[in-house]
Amino acid sequence: MPSANKVTMQHFLDEFAAERDADEHAVMVLDGAGWHDARGLDVPANMTLVALPAYSPELNPVERLWLYLKERFLSHRLLDDYDAILEAACKAWNNLTTEPGRVKSLCSYDWITEVKH
Repeated sequence: MPSANKVTMQHFLDEFAAERDADEHAVMVLDGAGWHDARGLDVPANMTLVALPAYSPELNPVERLWLYLKERFLSHRLLDDYDAILEAACKAWNNLTTEPGRVKSLCSYDWITEVKH
């Protein structure tokens, strides 16, 4: 989506939750972005949102994922427009998904397995 706000976040949560199996519960780790504030969201019953402390990128698993994508697929490039950015990001993500276990190896932190819902 071309914008990040509470409306798009709600849409994402709803779609993500709908894709989970009936016996599956997802825990989503969120940073302090304004649209991540659970008070303004209708969090689906099969999800738990875990807010990270402020100013703690070292605790955020997605930061390591973004770093990997930037280093491997997105750095040192000048892209002409929004469509080119979207295409490059999609291509980078698709390349990442061909590497079994890569997301888990990048985003696994000991503390994540300790989170209870």
